[in-house]
Amino acid sequence: MANRHDPNPFDEEEINPFANQGNGFGQSNYGGGAFYMPAHGSVPPATSRLSPLPPEPAGYDRGATIDIPLDDFRTKEKELKAKEAELKRREQELKRKEDAIARSGIVLEEKNWPAFFPIIHHDITNEIPIHLQKIQYVAFTTFLGIVVCLVWNLVAVTTAWIKGEGPTIWFLAVIYLISGVPGAYVMWYRPLYRAMRTDSALKFGWFFLAYMFHIAFCVFAAVAPPIIFKGKSLTGILPALDVLTSNAFVGIFYFIGFAFFALESVMSIWVIQQVYMYFRGSGKAAEMKHEAAKSTVMSAF
Repeated sequence: MANRHDPNPFDEEEINPFANQGNGFGQSNYGGGAFYMPAHGSVPPATSRLSPLPPEPAGYDRGATIDIPLDDFRTKEKELKAKEAELKRREQELKRKEDAIARSGIVLEEKNWPAFFPIIHHDITNEIPIHLQKIQYVAFTTFLGIVVCLVWNLVAVTTAWIKGEGPTIWFLAVIYLISGVPGAYVMWYRPLYRAMRTDSALKFGWFFLAYMFHIAFCVFAAVAPPIIFKGKSLTGILPALDVLTSNAFVGIFYFIGFAFFALESVMSIWVIQQVYMYFRGSGKAAEMKHEAAKSTVMSAF
C-alpha cells in the first residue's frame, strides 16, 4: 500500500516558470526532486567588478556656470582687425608704387648673369622681341669679345714686360682692362639692351654715339700706331711686327691679340649696321628728331 503522503503522479502540479530564475536558470520539480535548467538562449553572466566613481568634491554645484573673460576676446579681435587693416594698407601702397613704376616705363632689373656670380641683368629670350634677338645676341657677343680682347692684351703685354719692354706698357694695359669692360657695358651695351626692350628712340641714339667710339677704339687697337697710346701697350699689327723681330714668342702673343681686335672690329661694324637698318626702317629716326625737338622746347621754357 502506497504511502498516503506520496504525491499522486496523475495530479496536475502547478509549476511557476518564473520561480528561481536568478542568474538565468529556471527551477522545476519532478518526482519530488528539484533541478535547474538554463533559460533558452541565455548564457550565465560572468561576474565583473566595476570601480566606483570618485566622489564629487565638496561644494560642487552642478548648475554652476563658468565665467569667460569677454574683454580678452574683444582685445584680441581688435588687434587682429588692426593688423588686417595694416596689411591691406601696405598692399594698396605696394600696388600703387608698382602701377606708378609701370606707367613711368621703369623696369625692375634683377641681377641674373653670370649664373655663378650675378653682376648684371640679362634675359634676351624673355625681354627682347623675337625679331631683334639675333642682333642682340651678336651685340652681346661683341661685348664679351671686347672683354676677351682686353684680357688677352694684358697677357701679351705682361709677357713683353717680362722680356724687358718696361712696366709702363703693363700699367696702361691694366687701365684699358679695368676701364674698358665696365665702360663698354654702361656706355653702349646696356643702352642697346634697353632700347631693344622698350623701343626708345633716344636710347638708340645714345647707343649709336657710344658704339661708334667702341668701333674706333677696336680699329685703332688692331693697328696700334705709336701715337696717343704707348706703342706696345696694345697688341696691334704694328707692335706685333716690331716685337717679332726681337722675340718670336712675344710676337706670337701680339699677333693673336691683333686677330682678336680685328675680329671684334668686323663684328661690331655688322652690329651697328643691322641696328641702324632697323632704326631707320621702324621710323625711329623721325621719332628721335621729334623727341629731341620737344625736349629742346621744354628746356627752353
